[in-house]
Amino acid sequence: MPRVPAVRNRLRDNPVPLPKRVILAAPRGYCAGVDRAVIAVEKALERFGAPVYVRKQIVHNIHVVSTLERKGAIFVDEVDEVPVGSHIVFSAHGVSPAVVQGAADRNLDAIDATCPLVTKVHREAVRFSRDDFEILLIGHRGHEEVEGTMGHAPERTILVNSPADVPNIVVNNPDHVVWLSQTTLSVDETMETVRLLRERFPNLQDPPSDDICYATTNRQVAIKKVSEQAELVIVVGSANSSNTVRLVDVALENGARAAYRVDYASEIQQEWLDGVSTVGVSSGASVPEVLVQEVLNDLADAGYADVQQVVTAEEDLMFSLPKELRKDANGNPDERGLGGRVRRLDWQQ
Repeated sequence: MPRVPAVRNRLRDNPVPLPKRVILAAPRGYCAGVDRAVIAVEKALERFGAPVYVRKQIVHNIHVVSTLERKGAIFVDEVDEVPVGSHIVFSAHGVSPAVVQGAADRNLDAIDATCPLVTKVHREAVRFSRDDFEILLIGHRGHEEVEGTMGHAPERTILVNSPADVPNIVVNNPDHVVWLSQTTLSVDETMETVRLLRERFPNLQDPPSDDICYATTNRQVAIKKVSEQAELVIVVGSANSSNTVRLVDVALENGARAAYRVDYASEIQQEWLDGVSTVGVSSGASVPEVLVQEVLNDLADAGYADVQQVVTAEEDLMFSLPKELRKDANGNPDERGLGGRVRRLDWQQ
């Protein structure tokens, strides 16, 4: 979907019972893993020139993908679509060993932009499989991250798509079972699934540390606070972004009268604002801040110019880029060798 240019003064400033305001969630938007993956594609294009191929969407955001396409990135579904000997970037969601082997078989120069927190789950799957555990992987069927994780221990992994799956799970040894999870799930729903699993398998083991990533957790905590005050919540992000969709659910579960997901500000409907004094705004972990700014601009046109930020956590995590991209073409360390760039927000200026 191409970007839709913002059209100012599209929303009307209709009267409401109380003073209008926006409650802006923080943290929101880009996490370190997404930033690292996007920079990886940008730098690969700089270093090697276009085209650079990317397996699947580098991150689940249509604006990011279309922007990179204009710069020369070509997105493919599978490695066998890539010309032999080309450069390919694996997306932030990770891949299975079979995909890595497929790229090697075609003599592709592969750059692995998998989020390090997803790689952590892959390593847990390998270790627990090696130790003869059966793995109950909580996640969404068909999601790229789930497919990649299951590919690291396919014979020993059972997918738990929802709490409704729990009664039908069959394992060989109930005393040798561990749960892992997709990194972008609803924290509350995942813990409910774990509770049900533990009722069936009392000796169920936990992963060494939480699999749901810090960014997913932080954005859900922030939107809970926002939803306590806002009648309407607008979440910026794409429909295939698991963590974005979960933010809409969390908002509705925690006090918001209505909550909607938009890719662009132009999708906001006038009727959403009828009678609404307080609008909450957040964005998924793969959303650039410019898209949030456009939402704030449109809301300001409708009279919601008072922006108050709710901060529930500070994020300063950065990840090193894939090793192939940490130096420039002359072999010198590159100043953009880290993902997790700090951005000054336009609305604060």
